[in-house]
Amino acid sequence: MAEVKKENWFKRTLGAIARYFRELKSELKKVVWSTPKQVAKNTLIVIACVIVVGVFIWVFDFVAQTLITAIINLAH
Repeated sequence: MAEVKKENWFKRTLGAIARYFRELKSELKKVVWSTPKQVAKNTLIVIACVIVVGVFIWVFDFVAQTLITAIINLAH
């Protein structure tokens, strides 16, 4: 019976790395890159959303703090 000889670890590893970069290059060709105008628009949307959420959190925190302070003052 003939033995099947495996490639050594070094050749297998180099082959896997080479295949990874070939596939990476192939996938990067499929990417549709945003225009600078789209990037600026999306950045402004994200900043606006962060500000809105921050204001909601600030209001909730202020109301909660006021209520807790009122409850503590009633207990005294």
